[in-house]
Parts: sequence; C-alpha cells; structure tokens
Amino acid sequence: MIPVPMGVKVWLATGHTDMRKGFASLALQVQEVLKHDPLGGHIFCFRGRRGDLIKVIWHDGQAANLYVRRLERGRFLWPSPADGIVTITPAQMGYLLSGIDWRNPQETWRPTSIG
Repeated sequence: MIPVPMGVKVWLATGHTDMRKGFASLALQVQEVLKHDPLGGHIFCFRGRRGDLIKVIWHDGQAANLYVRRLERGRFLWPSPADGIVTITPAQMGYLLSGIDWRNPQETWRPTSIG
C-alpha cells in the first residue's frame, strides 16, 4: 500500500490508457487531458484496455513515482468515460488496488461470539 499523506486526492483517468507509457507520457496526459498538475502531489491512476493492469503516478515532492499493479484474476473496476474525471479517497484506492469494488465495499462475515 502506498503511504498517502493527508490532503492528497486520488484521480482516476476514465477509459483505457496505453500501458506502454511511462511516467513522462502519463504526466503529459494528466496535464493535457485531465487539466491537472502532475507534479502537484496528487495521485493519478490509469487502467489498461484488458482491465487487469493499473499504473499509478505520484510526485511526492522529492521524486516521481510510477507504480504498476497487475491482477492475477479478475479486473479492476473502473468508471466509464461518460463519468468524466473521477476522484476517490485514499481508502477507496486501497480497495481498488486490491481488486475490491471500491464503490460499494462489503464487510465480510464476522463471528458474533467468541465461545
């Protein structure tokens, strides 16, 4: 899990992205398409066409970071391009990176008694 400081927003680039792109190309996409500053300290997430690969870029003030995550089974749940620019909380990003439905996470069953 990425240690996200307070006040950092997580932005999802709706639609699919060419996963051959590196930090510089993705940062340019953030600047030109999403109209945000890629070096402003916020986190930007991109999903590939197949849906099993996600790239996350983040400039933490000291260095440019590029994280890649691939699911062995399933797909990352992603908003449609019609939704426009989507922002989520860092907690929802944790669900997203785990392959859990970040829009409506379900609590697992817990025992009601110990003995």
